[in-house]
Order: sequence, then structure tokens, then C-alpha cells
Amino acid sequence: MRRITISLPDELANILADEARRCRRSVSEVAREALIARLGMDASKPREIPFAGVGASKRGDLTERLDER
Repeated sequence: MRRITISLPDELANILADEARRCRRSVSEVAREALIARLGMDASKPREIPFAGVGASKRGDLTERLDER
């Protein structure tokens, strides 16, 4: 896991700390969960690459037929 540092406005930092205390969890855990929820990520599923398959062809034999022209 990678460690990062972010700057938060005081009000947001206080809300984050309050939520962590309320849930009896670390600030890091609460922040991680909030980021996962906001970014639509599910840690249990592999990440999808949006451009994967962009060059896929419905015809799998194109390179084999290249010289037929």
C-alpha cells in the first residue's frame, strides 16, 4: 500500500476525524473508504482499463489474410 499526503480544509479534516472516532476506525480507513466510494472502485474486483479492446476486430483472421489482396 502506498502512503500519500493530502491537505484538507480544517472543516473537512474535523469531519473526517469525527467520523473516524464515531466508527472507531482510523482516519486513514475512513478516508480510503470515502475515496473508494467516490471513485466507484471495488477493491475486490480487478480494475477495468477503459481502452482495453479498442483495437479488437470482429474478424480474427485479418493478419492471416493480409497477403490475399
